[in-house]
Amino acid sequence: MAEERTPHPRDVVDWSGRHYRIGEDPRELIGWPRWSVLVQAWVAMAAVGVLQYGYGAVAPALMARNGWSVVEVFWPLAGWVVFQAAVGLPAAQLRERGRVGPRGLALVGAGCCELGLLALAYSPHLPVVLLGYSVVGGTGAGLVYAACTSTVGKWYPERSAVRVGSVTGAFAYGSAPVVAGAVLGLGPSDLRPALLVAAAVLFLLVAAAGLNFTDPPARWWPAHVDPREWALGGRGAGRRRTPPAIREFSAPEALHTRALVVMALILMCAGAVSLFDAAFLVVLAAPLGAGAVVVAVAAALVTGLNGATRALAVGVSERIGCRRALGLVLAVQALGQLLLAAAVHTASPALLVVAAAVAGLGGGAFYPLFAALAREYFGEDRASEVHGVVYSAKAGSGVLGVGLAAWAVVAWGAGTTFLVAAAVAVAAAWATTALRRPGLPRTLPGVPACRAPLPGLTT
Repeated sequence: MAEERTPHPRDVVDWSGRHYRIGEDPRELIGWPRWSVLVQAWVAMAAVGVLQYGYGAVAPALMARNGWSVVEVFWPLAGWVVFQAAVGLPAAQLRERGRVGPRGLALVGAGCCELGLLALAYSPHLPVVLLGYSVVGGTGAGLVYAACTSTVGKWYPERSAVRVGSVTGAFAYGSAPVVAGAVLGLGPSDLRPALLVAAAVLFLLVAAAGLNFTDPPARWWPAHVDPREWALGGRGAGRRRTPPAIREFSAPEALHTRALVVMALILMCAGAVSLFDAAFLVVLAAPLGAGAVVVAVAAALVTGLNGATRALAVGVSERIGCRRALGLVLAVQALGQLLLAAAVHTASPALLVVAAAVAGLGGGAFYPLFAALAREYFGEDRASEVHGVVYSAKAGSGVLGVGLAAWAVVAWGAGTTFLVAAAVAVAAAWATTALRRPGLPRTLPGVPACRAPLPGLTT
C-alpha cells in the first residue's frame, strides 16, 4: 500500500535494515514536480552528447579544412572519450561524500564543453585541439554526465535504471538531427560558424538546466511507493522488479570481486564497438557511392537507435533478467557489425541502412544495464561509485574503438575492421555468461543474476 504524504518526513526501515525518508512532496522541496528534474537533465544530456556522437559527422569537414589524415582526425575524439569516462568515478565519489552538488558540476561542465568546441572551431593544430577539445571538453562532458545521471537517480530511486536510461539515451539520440544535418550540408567553410553556434547553444542549454539541479534529502523516497514492498521485489507498478544485492558493497570491496572486473571488461569491449560505429560510419560509407541522403539516414539511425533503445533494454531486463538482456543486446551488436561488413563489401545502400539500424539497436542499450547490474550486485548505498568504476572502462573503449580503430581502418580496410568489431562484440556477449551475483556461496554457481535470492542468503 502506498504511503501518504505527511507534514513531516518519517523514517521507514525495510527487511534488510535500509532506511527511507518518506512524506515530502518534491514541490515542497524544490518548488517543482520531480519530472521537471528529468526533463532538464534530458535537455542537458542531449546537448552534451553532440560532442561525442556528432564528431564523426564533422570529421570529413575537419579533414578537408585542417589537412588531417584519418588517424589524425579521430585521435581528438579518442582523447575526449578517455577524459569523459575517467572523470565519472571521482565525480561520483565527490557527489556521494557531499563535497560537490549537481549544480556546480553542471555549470563547470558547461563552460568546459564550450571551450572544447571553441578549440575545435578556431585551431587547425592537433596539439591545441587535443588539449582544448579532448582534455577540457571531455572533462566537461563527463561532469555534466555525472551531474545529470546522479541527480535523476536520486530523485527516482524506485525506478532509477529506467529513468537514468532515458536520460543517457538523450546523450545519443539527441544528436541524430545534428548528425544528419552535418552529413547533408556541412562543408569546410561552414565548420567554424556551425561550431560557434553549437558552443553557444550547448552552454545555454546545459547552464540553464544546471542552475535548477538540486538533490533531495538523503534517502528520500516518493510517497506513492511503499519501500518495504519494493524491497521485497513486488511486481506492482513502480516497485522493484529485481531482488536486492546480497549485501551493501563499498567501491573498494566491489573492486575485489570477479563480477566487477568482468563487467568492466565487457563494457570496454562493447563500448569500443559502439564508438567505432558512431565515429567511422560517415567516413567509411561516403566512398561507397550510396549518396549523401543514404549516408545521413544510416548515421542518424546508428545514433538515434543507440539512445532510443536504452530505456527499452531495462524493461526487457525486468522480464528476462539483466544478464540475459545484456547478452542479447551484445549479440544484436555483433550482428550489426557483420551486416555492416557485408554492406561495405557489396556497396549496397539498402543493406547499409539495415545494417546501421541493427548496429544502432545494440550500440547503446548495454549502458543502462550496467547501471542496473551495479545496483543488483553491489547494493544501493554506493551504486553511483561502483557504477563509476565500471563506466570508467569506457576510457579504454575510446582508445580501442576510436584511436586504434583508425589505424586498423587504414591498414586493413573497412570490411575487415567491421569483422574484427563483430568478433569483439561476440566475445563480450560470451563473457556475460561469467557474471555471477557476488556473495552467493560457490556451491550455487548457476543462480541467475536477476532472480530472487534463496531464503537466508541475506549476508
